[in-house]
Amino acid sequence: MLIVAFFRQIIVRLWKIKMKIRSTILALGIAATLTGCQNMDSNALLSSGAGAFQAYSLSDEQVKTLSDQACKEMDSKATLSPASSEYSKRLNKIAAALGDNINGQPVNYKVYETKDVNAFAMANGCIRVYSGLMDLMNDNEVEAVIGHEMGHVALGHVKKGMQVALGTNALRTAAASAGGIVGSLSQSQLGDLGEKLVNSQFSQRQESEADDYSYDLLRKRGINPAGLATSFEKLAKLEAGRQSSMFDDHPASEERAQHIRDRMKADGIK
Repeated sequence: MLIVAFFRQIIVRLWKIKMKIRSTILALGIAATLTGCQNMDSNALLSSGAGAFQAYSLSDEQVKTLSDQACKEMDSKATLSPASSEYSKRLNKIAAALGDNINGQPVNYKVYETKDVNAFAMANGCIRVYSGLMDLMNDNEVEAVIGHEMGHVALGHVKKGMQVALGTNALRTAAASAGGIVGSLSQSQLGDLGEKLVNSQFSQRQESEADDYSYDLLRKRGINPAGLATSFEKLAKLEAGRQSSMFDDHPASEERAQHIRDRMKADGIK
């Protein structure tokens, strides 16, 4: 037994020496690679790391500030429907039914005039609905879709999406200036951030949570949740026709519609 233990100690020591050699070679390889990077010095690397850290440690207030900036930049590039338009009047009516806040955060609604079928909400209460979606859906269905987007904000999904977007962008922007990420993003970067938030690929669990949030919100506001199911059914037809829609990366619309109908049945709603 002593001999076995002796040889075992030798094997362990040799393995540790081998791992140290590998670590040294790896470190030298990384150093050589970094030396060859023409546009990335040590300060930039440190800045990038700090930027990534800042991205994942954003406070709620910072998220709202960035949302303000990103939404403003997106509004400047979009074709906004005038307040006197039928789209805006219709959306104002829908907004009144849904309420004026998300977890206490005041909301503001605007319509983007575009054929795209989409809608989004940000942490600062910025809610934008595309005219293409309003053309496709009735008021009840638009209410349901907006409720879904509000759910992503209320449940913290949008904040996580922003952290991911800024985290992946941190190496490129090195956003660790004296003012931090909030003060260092350019207009183009804010526009890029906004696009990433609009096109965020939430997990299926997050999508299901937002669906249930919308269902509960509609019921709380005295609105029939059937619009949530029929909105999914309309989107299912878009998916079948391979047209671009706001739910391209979401769980199957037919399954989501059935989930809502199951909840309605359980709650005695026709």
